[in-house]
Amino acid sequence: MRKYQGAFYAILIFFSARMVFDRIVTPLYFKKIIDVLSRSEVDRLLLSHELITLVLIIIGLRVLVFLVARIIKFVFFNFEINVIRELRNFSFQKIENHSQTFFSNTFAGSLVTKARRFVGSFETMFDIFIYSFLRFSVILIGVFVVLIFQSPIVSAIFTAWIIIHVSVVYFLTKRKVQYDLLEAEQDSKISGRLADVFSNILAVKFFSSRKSEIVSFGKYTDEGAARSRRAWFLGGKIDLVQHFFIILVQSVILYITVMLWLEGKISTGTIVLIETYMVIISDMLWDFGNSLTKFMKSASDMKEMIDIFNITPDILDLKNPEALKMHDGHVVFKDVSFEYKSGRKVFSKFTLDIKPGERVGLVGHSGAGKSTITSLVLRFVDVVEGSIAIDGQDIKNVTQDDLRSVISYVPQESVLFHRTVRENIAYGKQDATEQEVISAAQKAHAHEFISQLPKGYDTLVGERGIKLSGGERQRVAIARAMLKDAPILILDEATSSLDSISESYIQEAFSELMKGKTTIVIAHRLSTIQKMDRIIVLDKGKIVEEGTHKQLLAKKGFYRELWEHQTGGFL
Repeated sequence: MRKYQGAFYAILIFFSARMVFDRIVTPLYFKKIIDVLSRSEVDRLLLSHELITLVLIIIGLRVLVFLVARIIKFVFFNFEINVIRELRNFSFQKIENHSQTFFSNTFAGSLVTKARRFVGSFETMFDIFIYSFLRFSVILIGVFVVLIFQSPIVSAIFTAWIIIHVSVVYFLTKRKVQYDLLEAEQDSKISGRLADVFSNILAVKFFSSRKSEIVSFGKYTDEGAARSRRAWFLGGKIDLVQHFFIILVQSVILYITVMLWLEGKISTGTIVLIETYMVIISDMLWDFGNSLTKFMKSASDMKEMIDIFNITPDILDLKNPEALKMHDGHVVFKDVSFEYKSGRKVFSKFTLDIKPGERVGLVGHSGAGKSTITSLVLRFVDVVEGSIAIDGQDIKNVTQDDLRSVISYVPQESVLFHRTVRENIAYGKQDATEQEVISAAQKAHAHEFISQLPKGYDTLVGERGIKLSGGERQRVAIARAMLKDAPILILDEATSSLDSISESYIQEAFSELMKGKTTIVIAHRLSTIQKMDRIIVLDKGKIVEEGTHKQLLAKKGFYRELWEHQTGGFL
């Protein structure tokens, strides 16, 4: 909001002026009309002149209020639209700044719900602040000032009523907040559960789990209903208390004003003025209680997102990072120790030197540390001790974006956006030309199937690429990596989703792509890394063997066992 202070203060000033003219000043002139009409002994001609003057003043006030209201609306809409845009961008940037570990541990659907609710809650809270809290405060002060001069007794009762009423409602609303927080928490869980089921709908259908998922989801909604019931019923009690106070005080003030009129201490117009004010204040107090409840509810809805904002990301860039100097792709692990937050230790004093342009294959059983090496190089996680350098520059000393700009990565399961094929391929190079996109697709042997799609390169691939087969998705991902053309290439079992014929084509493309690039290939199928310059065999976070395919077979060690196990299985 600080970016738009001028608009914010303009809203406060113009809205306050509108309330004063509309709800405080205008009723004063109606009071004068009533008092004039009560003077029956006055000459009607003089009376008419006075009444016409008062009527013209009231009309003028209403025109002024109308004009001010239009100005407020224009400024208000622009202000709120701008702030909502800023909040959406802020939320996206703060969430996106978190590490891969954070997203692995958090439901995407739940995050979307929290972000949407965060922005929506601001809109609700600001509307309440202006149209309820500010209006209530301005009118309250105005009525208090007028009543002091009209009737000190009524003014004292009025003040006591407001203090007691607001205090009680605030106390009850504060108690309700804890129920609102629980309700918001369960709402996020329900959204997360929905997203989890819908994103894995094929598994639900494969395993005929429709009924069990319905029952399971019903438990979440039952808990949500229970929490909503507690919150809403307490809100109903707050309404009951408010209603009691309003009826009591309206009755007391009406009685007192009538008694004062009988004693000749106030005029007929003053009774009408006080009762007009009482109706206005009563309506606003009722609205204030409900608005305060909604305001606190919105604050509760925002809290989950704010908690995420307050989480320090696992991976942070330096405040003053170095300029990128990585061009050749010389990767060095020096005495690296690493363990996951769960406590599982992977590396201890691990050292590895990958020369520029060298093609290295990583093999070993699951859990040996192959994928952790790529995560460390990409800074999805950080080392506990030791260092990783590329071309002599510690990867922690540059920004994550700069580091990843020199690395092309093709994961085992390709990640595609629900966008066109062209946009997905061009994601590797945002300013790529049409010919560059097509050329990359041809090298990845993806052009053939893309050309047969309903809209060719303009075909939407569906959420996470669901409209494409596994092999097609992988070829799009490979084309994207080819287009990026970075000095370091990481392939995490990148041909796992391809059939044998497609794989042979892709291997040819990879041979061309690898030229002059430092390449790290994680392989479970050993046949895919036979032509690597060096194969590194990992076991429990340590290098147990390394060499070429032929050298390792001749050693008759760990690699030989893996090879014979796989080839024996195929035979």
